[in-house]
Amino acid sequence: MIEIMAKTTKTRILILSDTHGEKFPESHYPQIKADVAIHCGDMTEQSKLSEFHITLDLLKTLDAPLKLVIAGNHDFTLDLPIFKQKIAQAGLEGEPGLVAREYGQYGEVRQLFDEAREFHNIHLLDEGMHKFILANGATLSVYASPYTASPTADWGYQFLPGDSHNFVIDQGTDIAITHSPPEGVLDRSGAKKRIGIPDVFQAVEHARPKLHCFGHVHEGWGAKLVAWRDFDPSQKASYFTAIDNGQSMSLDTLASFRRGKFDDEDTAAAKSARLAGFESQGCRPTSHCVGDDHPIVSGKHTLFVNASISGDPAMPFHLPWLVDLDLPLQELK
Repeated sequence: MIEIMAKTTKTRILILSDTHGEKFPESHYPQIKADVAIHCGDMTEQSKLSEFHITLDLLKTLDAPLKLVIAGNHDFTLDLPIFKQKIAQAGLEGEPGLVAREYGQYGEVRQLFDEAREFHNIHLLDEGMHKFILANGATLSVYASPYTASPTADWGYQFLPGDSHNFVIDQGTDIAITHSPPEGVLDRSGAKKRIGIPDVFQAVEHARPKLHCFGHVHEGWGAKLVAWRDFDPSQKASYFTAIDNGQSMSLDTLASFRRGKFDDEDTAAAKSARLAGFESQGCRPTSHCVGDDHPIVSGKHTLFVNASISGDPAMPFHLPWLVDLDLPLQELK
């Protein structure tokens, strides 16, 4: 039997997250044109109207004809029940003018994104599946979810760790965009504790998209190309059981660029020079197309990317990721 391979085209995807109302430093601005730009949430620090305007201005300047955005826990004004709850907790129910000046009226931020979609092709994605036809002729299927787990669940799009949330990713999905990392992949906090969500990992393992991008855990910045094991679908997947670590590879983490405890001067200088090379481009590029050293095979690999921009005093700004993937071409009728 002859297998007919679907036609694909190389597609360039710029990924960032957790900008928290900040602009790109001029020295770090991404210089490369992309087919799609993705923001994985936490567009703001305090969900203020001014911060949303800053992020929208940032997105408008990116050289990509399509921009996809999800909310994060800091973007709570987009989660109206939580927004109203926070106003009540602050005792500001009787100060609608003050609230509107700082945070906008209920629904005003979403209206900003409705206008941005119409005039700038910036799409705020609600939870679920979305499909796009790109300017390069590729089709793109995306799963989006802003939800994270929290011990208090009092910020936007959060649930308690003891509860579950149904992350439903269709088979054949190209890209999963979540704010939370999956448990076990690029999800270690500053305290070295894994704080990713098991349900996210299980959903991604079940669907095995080409790319899963996220943020939320700033210290988890990096990328890992995962090879999947042949796994019994009746069992509950975890990062212990479902990943073939012998065939997987870490592309970079923050440790790739920071001087380690046991690094000598030459090693530290090499790390610094390598980082400077990426900073001159304004991104960390990686390509996984047919003909590359590490092509992604559908159903066998997923590239995980934590694209948290926000850093710490040692490295206050992390680089966006620029990922090249093969995506299917739109079928001509």
